[in-house]
Amino acid sequence: MKSVVLPFGDGSVQVQLPERAQVIKASQPNARIAPAADEATTVRAALEQPLGMPRIGELVRPSSRVLIAFDDPTVPSYGSIRRLAVEGVLAELAARGVAHEQVMLVCANALHRKWTHEELAAGLGEEIVQRFGKRLTCHDAEDASQLVHLGETPEGYDVEVHRQVVECDLTVYVNAGYHLGFGGGWKSVCVGLSTWKSIRWTHTPDGMSMSLHKNRMHAVFDSMGRHLEQRLGKRIFKIETVLANPFQAGRVFAGGADETRQAAINVLGAVHQPRRAAGEPADIVVYGVPAWSPYAAFATMNPILTLISSGLGYLGGYIEALGKPGCSVILATPCPNQWDMEHHPAYREVWDRVLPESRDPYEISARWIDEFATRADYIERYRGAVAFHPVHAILATHPLKRLRHAGRVFVAGAQDPVLPRHIGFEPTSTVEEALAAAEAIHGRDCSIACIDTVTA
Repeated sequence: MKSVVLPFGDGSVQVQLPERAQVIKASQPNARIAPAADEATTVRAALEQPLGMPRIGELVRPSSRVLIAFDDPTVPSYGSIRRLAVEGVLAELAARGVAHEQVMLVCANALHRKWTHEELAAGLGEEIVQRFGKRLTCHDAEDASQLVHLGETPEGYDVEVHRQVVECDLTVYVNAGYHLGFGGGWKSVCVGLSTWKSIRWTHTPDGMSMSLHKNRMHAVFDSMGRHLEQRLGKRIFKIETVLANPFQAGRVFAGGADETRQAAINVLGAVHQPRRAAGEPADIVVYGVPAWSPYAAFATMNPILTLISSGLGYLGGYIEALGKPGCSVILATPCPNQWDMEHHPAYREVWDRVLPESRDPYEISARWIDEFATRADYIERYRGAVAFHPVHAILATHPLKRLRHAGRVFVAGAQDPVLPRHIGFEPTSTVEEALAAAEAIHGRDCSIACIDTVTA
């Protein structure tokens, strides 16, 4: 037998696999990218040599009003890059005579929740938060007075953005890190500073993509970005970060949105191999699910985030990359029955009312997305407190599309077997018990692929 340690909630679990199992050591994100020797110097160097645009000082006058927007804490970048980038931009502006009182900071949280003073200070530093005071705000995708609809792209995509993007003389956006090809580029502005009217064009079961190359989602964003700059009559200045690890930047690029994203993708493409290169498709795919989600930053997990958003979403790429059509998937997770009603209130209703009726994300969107996109009670909590926008709870069900490839999902180690059964998954006490059940379906000599993310 082979012994493998898998993530398991807040800890790990050791499992025994048959000798024939293929254990695939998942590469740690960006592990081959060296940390910058001095992050502040790296930021300054990027600002001094922007790609495709002049330096910031050439884009403003002493009287200019400037917006600096930045990735919210759902982007798992825990170092000082947000603070260093903002300080670098402020220095460029000051050298041109633009006082910091003429600068506004906006957290680009889109339909994510708004963040508290303490949470923003964790990324920006207490000094910046204190200095900007009321000139530091979180984006409100439901505040009509702070939104401008700029029409549609030639393909018919709505482009709606924060009013300050339109009214300020310059917008600078600080990207804090990439997750493969998912973030960065025009997604920063056209999602982070936008509304459901714009976001709905990409946030569909088939619309999202982490691909580094030929990313269909970013093709939409690129069209939106071209339309945005054409309507504005000015360019957006981007700072893009490629992390070496969650706490340290490796490479930083500044300049145009298209140019900086391409530079970042070139770096990432050189170090990330396609998941499909790992081996032949298997009958059974096994992996562990940690108690982590970008949507649980400064919050707690819930069964939708654990089983669907993380289990089938962020980790679910392994299913299609390594599993045969009709494969069995084994998720190792304790999946505690906990609900953070302060940050994720709409999630519980989706779990209780929507998922018992359908596990088809296409049907879920067709039947419920308009309702949750406009739910006044939940929207009030998004606007006035720290709750995710209610439509986000529907978007979190999109990874259920993986069930069109996987034949079944076993959940090994769930504290309450009722939870996986609630969405049609099969609970087992252990991974070994799940393997035995899957072998009874696929045969005793069936192929097994296990993703090892602990010892990689």
